[in-house]
Amino acid sequence: MPTHWKRGGSLELITVKDLSVSFEGRTVFQNLNFTVEDGDYLCILGENGSGKTTLMRCILDLNVRYNGEIVTDGFSRKSIGWLPQRTEIKSDFPASVQEVVLSGFAGKGILGLFYSAAQRKEAQKNMEILDLTALAKRSFAELSGGQQQRVLLCRALCAADKVLLLDEPVTGLDTAATHEMYAQIKKLHQSGMTVLMISHDVDMALTQATKVLHVADHDYFFGSAEQYSTTEYYRRVGEGIK
Repeated sequence: MPTHWKRGGSLELITVKDLSVSFEGRTVFQNLNFTVEDGDYLCILGENGSGKTTLMRCILDLNVRYNGEIVTDGFSRKSIGWLPQRTEIKSDFPASVQEVVLSGFAGKGILGLFYSAAQRKEAQKNMEILDLTALAKRSFAELSGGQQQRVLLCRALCAADKVLLLDEPVTGLDTAATHEMYAQIKKLHQSGMTVLMISHDVDMALTQATKVLHVADHDYFFGSAEQYSTTEYYRRVGEGIK
C-alpha cells in the first residue's frame, strides 16, 4: 500500500468550536463542536437541508458567514482537496484524463496552468493509486460516470496536502461504480489521507468510517461509528439497513 501521506499520530488537523450558521432567519446549526484528527475517516450524516454541505463550505472558507471558530493545524484551508457533489466540469468537457487530473494543481504556485515536473510526477503517482494510468490519454467526455468521478477524485487528491472533503461522491452512480468509488476512497484513507465525506449511506458509515458526525434539528452527534450505532439518530435512519 502506498504511503504517500504521512500520519502524525493523534494531531488535531481541524477543530470546529461553537460553530453556528443562519440563513434568512433560519438556524442551520448552532454551537457545533468537533475535531478531525490526522488519519480520521469522518462520515457526515443528516437529512437534506440539515447543513452538511454548508458545513463543508465553512471548513473550506467559501463565502459562508458563520459564528464560531474553525482552526486548522499545520496546513492552509486552501490546500484541502474538495470533490463537490456537482462539479463544475461538465461530463462532455473536451480534455484528457491527465489534463483534468493536473488541473487539481491550478492555483498552486505562480505557474498557473503550466505544471512543474514535480506536479506531473505527483499526478502520475495519484493516477496509479486510483487505477487511472491506462485512461490517462482518453478523453474525459468518453468515460463512464463512475470513471469520470474517479478522475475528479484524483484531481481533488492533487489539490490535497493532508485532507480530502467529499460531498456525496457516489451520487448518480450505479451499484458497481458506487462500490468501486468507496473502495478507492478506503484505499486513500488507508494510505494516510484524512477523509471527510458527506453521505446518506448509513451502512457504509458504520463499516468504513472511523467517526460519524450527524447533524439534525439544531442538534448533533459526534463520536465513533460504534457509538453512533447505539444512538437515537441511528435508530431513526438505520432501521432500513437491518
